[in-house]
Amino acid sequence: MAPWEIVPCTVADAGALARNNMGAYWEDPTWILLWTKDIKQEFLIEQCAKRMPRNLLRDRETLRHQKAVDASSGAVVGYARWILPSARTVTAGGEPEWAEAQVPDVGADEKKSFEHVASNAWWNPRDDMSGLDEKNLIVRNRILADKPYIELDYLAVHPDNKGKGIGTTLVQSGIEQAEKMGLDIFTLAFKMGRGIYERLGFKEVDRVIQDDSAYGGLGEYGAYFMVYQCSHKR
Repeated sequence: MAPWEIVPCTVADAGALARNNMGAYWEDPTWILLWTKDIKQEFLIEQCAKRMPRNLLRDRETLRHQKAVDASSGAVVGYARWILPSARTVTAGGEPEWAEAQVPDVGADEKKSFEHVASNAWWNPRDDMSGLDEKNLIVRNRILADKPYIELDYLAVHPDNKGKGIGTTLVQSGIEQAEKMGLDIFTLAFKMGRGIYERLGFKEVDRVIQDDSAYGGLGEYGAYFMVYQCSHKR
């Protein structure tokens, strides 16, 4: 039996996903610059957990979510979020595409409650760094305008679980779905995660290297735009 399994997410996973995701991004030398020195990781985990159910339920037509769980304990050890192209969200039979990775919906009252909690959560990153991501967004949008892709929008493995192949397994799961749908995959990778994609056959199609030293960074903020070419095109 594999040490972990790739399974769907539900709103009940909010706390575990928040801890996994914030732990992963806390290691990113540029992402950490978004927060003032007085903001602690545990505080961000708490606030992220408040926002997570709403985020899991938004854009259900196009967003797909997966978690990696420890097969013995059931603990969340990784997470991936995918975006389907708007023209490929349903099957020929009218069912949601990749339905097993679509977060189950909840009732109106529960959704309203999640919205209330999320809207009262604290989430105030510094706003003077937006120019860095604006340049990346321009390149991303240009690539995605060329043809439909499945986009790997978010990949996070907690530092305690890195180096075990969890991120690779999450990406492989998306590759399997892309092959079924006959679509290529696009992702915007950063330095720490770039190796996973290269090992799985992604090719770099563009890059943007910027100087983040003015914001307290190490001086090089690299974004690598990568594509996996499906072998079964439709």
